[in-house]
Amino acid sequence: MSVQPIIDHLQTLTDLHASLLQLSVQKTELLKDGEMDALRELLNKEQKHVQALNQIEQRRLDAVATWAKQHKLDSTITVSEMIEHHTTGAEREQLERVTLKLAELVVELRHQEDLNRQLTKQSLQFVQLSLDMMQPSMKTINYSNKQTSTSTQTPPKRSVFDSKA
Repeated sequence: MSVQPIIDHLQTLTDLHASLLQLSVQKTELLKDGEMDALRELLNKEQKHVQALNQIEQRRLDAVATWAKQHKLDSTITVSEMIEHHTTGAEREQLERVTLKLAELVVELRHQEDLNRQLTKQSLQFVQLSLDMMQPSMKTINYSNKQTSTSTQTPPKRSVFDSKA
């Protein structure tokens, strides 16, 4: 068996990762613009891509295990080991090229997703700050006469809105 099925699976993974990278870039723009409905739709597309990636990855693992079994090698062989020790010529070049392209896409996708994670975190911090500003602190509520407090008394719990106003 040649390594062509493995190369085909790696090429499919590369195409899916490139598409996922485009979705990630779109996600960045949606996060910046605050378009939640569009973001929700994009996350559904992203989830479908991830499921497809998992299926293709499993097929690739099966193809590598089959190739290794036919060549009487350990079934846990990696593509890097295949390139270094067990392929030659055009197959080796194709395998190197598609593996390198996939690795570059994964690194770029990680970078883009880190940016998205930071944007999401900042958005959540902004929302939390806005909520904190809307909710009055116990020190600023001054609806009643001052009471003497003792160490056994605890301050009454108050909601955001005082219904006795």
